[in-house]
Order: sequence, then structure tokens, then C-alpha cells
Amino acid sequence: MAQLSSIVPKLHLRLMPVLLMMYVMAFLDRANVSFAKAGLAADVGIGNAAFAFGASIFFVGYALLEVPSNLALHRFGARRWMARIMITWGIVSAANAFVTGPNSFYAVRFLLGMTEAGFFPGVIYYMTYWYPTSARARSVGLFYYGAPLALTFGGPISGALVAHDAFGLHGWQVMFLIEGLLASLGGIAVLFLLHDRPEQAPWLNADEKVVLRAALTEDEGAREHPGVLRALRDGRVLYLALVYFLVEMGFYGLTFYLPTQVARLLGTSIGLEVGLVTSLPWICALIAVTIVPPWCDRKGNARGIGALTAGIAGIALAISALTPSPLVALIALCVAAAGLIVSPALFWTLPTRLLGGAAAAGGIALINSIGNLGGFAAPNLRAWLDALFANNSAALLGLGGVCVLGAVCFAFAPRRS
Repeated sequence: MAQLSSIVPKLHLRLMPVLLMMYVMAFLDRANVSFAKAGLAADVGIGNAAFAFGASIFFVGYALLEVPSNLALHRFGARRWMARIMITWGIVSAANAFVTGPNSFYAVRFLLGMTEAGFFPGVIYYMTYWYPTSARARSVGLFYYGAPLALTFGGPISGALVAHDAFGLHGWQVMFLIEGLLASLGGIAVLFLLHDRPEQAPWLNADEKVVLRAALTEDEGAREHPGVLRALRDGRVLYLALVYFLVEMGFYGLTFYLPTQVARLLGTSIGLEVGLVTSLPWICALIAVTIVPPWCDRKGNARGIGALTAGIAGIALAISALTPSPLVALIALCVAAAGLIVSPALFWTLPTRLLGGAAAAGGIALINSIGNLGGFAAPNLRAWLDALFANNSAALLGLGGVCVLGAVCFAFAPRRS
């Protein structure tokens, strides 16, 4: 009889390369706008306030369609639906190259959010079809490689593309076109690389399918299965959405402005050098997300450790704002990036233990949609604090405080053991 411990690594080998490819492209296409900031200002006349609003309005479109999209995935199957999401967001991301002013910038960013809606919660929900609860933290942790990988390797690539005009286009336009069209090609590949359920996987033998199905059925029986509308009104789901919102505010506050922050520390403009240095915090995040989630699976304390890492990240953001030393500031940003990748990876073990079936599809999507509004709030909070105090440190201090508040809420988050 096959052992679950030997099946999980096979799942990692077969599923994670595809899921990671998708997440890398998703994150690259939502975060590469930070590398286009200077070009959008010089060539299209998009100032700081307009950039902050345009960068963040993505999350409004994303939130509006998150729940319907995940319910459609539950109904029509993950493979086809996630391929559709990826193909359409790639086309819209490429359209960023042709914005002509603030209004068209807002429209494309809003549409990008709508087309990408359902991807992230869809993958989290999809994992419940394949990974038992005992392997949940490490599987979500592996998936969370996507963001730091995108920012580690995507940062230098985006920086290099932005720095060189080509084909009669500005560098930032070339960046949007290349990275957007690559996502659409990736979506086509998904149709051939993923399967909806373990029963359909030709790379699992009959014995492995029986063992895996037994573990998944046992997990599903331990979860609650209310109706979708009841799950969307559940106070525990809404509390988890608040926790995720606060943590994501810190994450996106760092992500959208890290290139600008690094450029300020180096005393230079955004380009390849900044892209390379910007990758350092995300390399630290990769190391952290490799070590911490498997440890949490062994300890069974993702809630406590997740709260601790979120709190450390908030303190590190504050230190990066207060220290006069560029080296100390960079080290603090590395610690913050690590904490802001690990804590949400551990967070997702909580709702996936709580709900099952269509209720899980709807509940996970609602948590993600509300949580990702932190990506709307963070740039606007940062712009408001910068203007109010006329001090770049104020925004990082504010976002650090938000992370610490998120850590406190995380520590009291509901869970099902």
C-alpha cells in the first residue's frame, strides 16, 4: 500500500511547477507597474497621486469578481477556468503599454483586476482537491514561492526592459507587452498541463489514488459545509478577511514602492542596478518560506507562528523608515519581505481547515477579495501620509503599524483543529 508521505512529494513535482509559473506571471503583471512609474510620469503625465490610485484600483476590479469567479471554477473545473483567467489577464496587462493618460491608466488597471479575479483563491481552493491537511502549510508555502520568485527574477528583468527603448516604443511599454503576452501563452499551456482531480492524473497509480482519496475524504468530512450565502455571512470568515486585509496592506505597501525605496537608498534612478538590489529582500523571503511552513506542519501552530512573523515584519518596516543607515534599512526590508511572505502562506491553512465544498470556494474567495483591498488601501494610505507629513518615513511607519495590528488580530483568528 502506498504511503501518503511518498505521494505528497509527487504532487509537488507535478503540480507546483505549473502553479508557480502561473503565480509568477500573475504577480509580475500586477507589480511590474512599479518599474513603469517614472516612465508613466515622464511620457504620459501620470503623477504620484494618479499612479497610487491607478496601481490600487486593480484591487477594486479584482474584489468585485472574486467570489463569482471562484464559484465558476468550482462549477466548470479548475483547468479550463484558470487557463481562461490567465489568457485574458495577459492580454489586458499588455494593453498597459498603450495608456495615454490617467483615465486610460485607471481603466486598464481596473480591467486587469477583473480579468485576474479568481486566480489566487482558485489555486488555494484547487489545492484542497489534492493536498491533505497534514501537508497544507508546506504546499501553500511552496506556492508562495511565486511572489518572491517574480520579484527576485522579475525585478532585474523588468528593470532591464524599462531601461531600453525598442521597436519605436519606450522601455516601459516594451516591458508591459512582453510580460503580458508571456502570461497569455502560459494560460494556453495550462490547458495541457493540469488536471482537475487526482482521479484524472495519469501520473498517479491506482494504489496512490486510493490512499490520497481516503485522506482527502477524511479531511473533507471534518470541515463544515454550509450553503455559500451562509458561508459569506459567517463572522469567522469576515474576521479572517480582516486579518488578511491588514497583512496584505503591509505586503503591497512594500511591493509597490520597494524599487523607489531602494533607488532612494542607493541615490540612483530605477534601472538594472535597482532591480538587482530589489531582488535581495525577495531572496530572503524565499529562504524563509522554504523553512517556516514545513516546520509549522510539524508543530501544528500556523496561527501563532503566522502572527509572530507578521509582527516582526511590521517592526522591520518601521526600522527601515527610522534608521539613517542604508545598510540597516536594506536588512530591515529583507526581514519585512520574509515576514510578509511567510505570514499569508500560513494564514491560508486556517480557512481551508474550516470550510469545504462550494462554501470553501465562496469563503476563500471572499477572504481574498476583501484582503486584497489592502492592495488598494496601502498605496493611497502611503500617498496620504507622505503628503500629510511631507516625510517619506511616515508612510513606512504607518504601514508597519498596520502589520503589527494585523499580527495581533492573527493571533486570535478562528481555526478548526
